[in-house]
Amino acid sequence: MMGTALRTLARRFCGLAVAFAAAVVMVFGIQIAPGLTFGGAPEALGQEDEKPRQKTRRVPSMSEATFKKLAEAQEFIDLKDLDSAQAVLQSMLDRCRGRSCRYNGNEIGQIHNMLGFVHFSREDYGTAIRHYQEVIKQGEDIPEGLETTTLYTLAQLCFVDERYNDALRYMEIWISKANNPGPQPHIFMGQVYYQMQDYPNAVDQIERGIAVAKERSTAVKENWWALLNYLYFELENWPKVLEILEILVRDFPKRDYWIRLAGIQGQEGMEKQQVYTMMAAYEAGFLTRESDLTTLAGLLMQEEVPIRAAAVMDQGFDAEVIERTDKNLRSFGQAYQLSQEVDKAIPVFEEAAKLSDDGRIYESLAQLYLEADKFSQCVSASSNALDKGGLRKMQSVQIVRGMCEYNRDRLTAARASFSACRNEARRLRDQSNQRICQQWITFIDRETKRREQLASAL
Repeated sequence: MMGTALRTLARRFCGLAVAFAAAVVMVFGIQIAPGLTFGGAPEALGQEDEKPRQKTRRVPSMSEATFKKLAEAQEFIDLKDLDSAQAVLQSMLDRCRGRSCRYNGNEIGQIHNMLGFVHFSREDYGTAIRHYQEVIKQGEDIPEGLETTTLYTLAQLCFVDERYNDALRYMEIWISKANNPGPQPHIFMGQVYYQMQDYPNAVDQIERGIAVAKERSTAVKENWWALLNYLYFELENWPKVLEILEILVRDFPKRDYWIRLAGIQGQEGMEKQQVYTMMAAYEAGFLTRESDLTTLAGLLMQEEVPIRAAAVMDQGFDAEVIERTDKNLRSFGQAYQLSQEVDKAIPVFEEAAKLSDDGRIYESLAQLYLEADKFSQCVSASSNALDKGGLRKMQSVQIVRGMCEYNRDRLTAARASFSACRNEARRLRDQSNQRICQQWITFIDRETKRREQLASAL
């Protein structure tokens, strides 16, 4: 009868252990061992092959009276009446003072084990840790399964409580007792070292965990690679950062990984690889932000493939991912301009010019009108550029306006533009443009004189 009841209580303790583990995962996002077992077999530690070594350990038996009190506490825990559960368990400890303690080590361990869970449920992690430490102190008097699960629990609760050295110590003890431990304990220790900002040791543990996972042909989790990548980034080990980012974009393709990979490639002077990476991400549909597309377009311009840059921006505008600002439109227009697509560049610059507060877009537009033999529009755009200001060189715009006026056969207006150019160039000691404008003035004066002589001869 006692054996049947004992098995029933063990099953209920097992359910409590599962609840404990689930609660830790939910609250902290970490994997943690269950805190309660009854008997010699441990609960699963969240590590598929990490079963403790099976040793023969004879532990003191539990009395019927102790069993009943623990069952009573368990009933209250099931009802989420933590105050009553704690009262029952504390009353048991109160009877155990000094040499008059009526409980053996196994019984004391089970009491503290349940109290640890009660305080964990209240988020009183410091007190929970103290109770689990009391479980461990019972040594050979508690089942080996209870010892190993409690060590694992202590390691992770100490991590939560920011007692990092204790977390490492308990996990190292647990590993020494585990049979062929899997990757998770090493990943956990890597996280602890990361919190301690001990990045070299964190790298060592994460790499150990990944190696174990590969040996077992089990999946290496994305967050393990991501943490390792961050650690190498902090250590400025760029070859390793690139190596891991390549793994991440291959096995867990996401926008952020593609962008980081391209960014590090650019940082390390790998410009062509950077363009290939961004193009691969673009073709795969991972470049979803305005900055992604404009960056790619800029890289393509640098690599002297402006027609592809224009195509990228055109699609971005059509999808309304790229905003039609003067800056973005100017880049779009420049891509067409460099591609010798003048007819496509002109309407883009015209739209951009309406949005801009300075004259630089009108300056580009004037040049395009000149190339397209649209001389009236060229003069208008040049005048707007000079009126708005913000130009790199006023004299350059004055040259373009003078050329367009000349092509309109307005020699007087053309000479005025070249004269203004010469004066500005002289003021700035710009000998090159001063010479060019003077040559045009001389040419126009000769042409004017030739025409006057021709008219008088008629």
